[in-house]
Amino acid sequence: MSYLTAIKQVTARNGNRPLDEMELKCEVLNTKNIADLPVFAETGAYINGFYLEGAAWECGRGGEQGYLTEMVLKELHPELPIMHVTAVERKDFTRVGMYNCPVYVTTMRGPTCVFTACLKMESEDSTETKWILAGCALLMAPE
Repeated sequence: MSYLTAIKQVTARNGNRPLDEMELKCEVLNTKNIADLPVFAETGAYINGFYLEGAAWECGRGGEQGYLTEMVLKELHPELPIMHVTAVERKDFTRVGMYNCPVYVTTMRGPTCVFTACLKMESEDSTETKWILAGCALLMAPE
């Protein structure tokens, strides 16, 4: 959690903006291989090692971002591709077509919630009710 707060602080200081107005923006890339990203991100950070519960991830084609999709049978905790986390001002952040996905340390959930990642749904008309009822969450450790 402190690492994510540091991303917000650095962005706020560099742009001379108030920290209270910053939101974390999560963009899931189309690769799971760290070697595909040889340099550090110019803004924010690349984070990997998240696992989905209650959903799967459909990678996008080319430069398009992927989206949440139905679980694959017998695949309980699919690995999420690398995520690029940046901080943006709240007024510039859109939540249309996004699911506010809780991120937990373990499958026990409860008080281990770290932050909420906005993950892209299949279309802007989709409602997040489907993913809430499925218990969709990101985990840092699948077990």
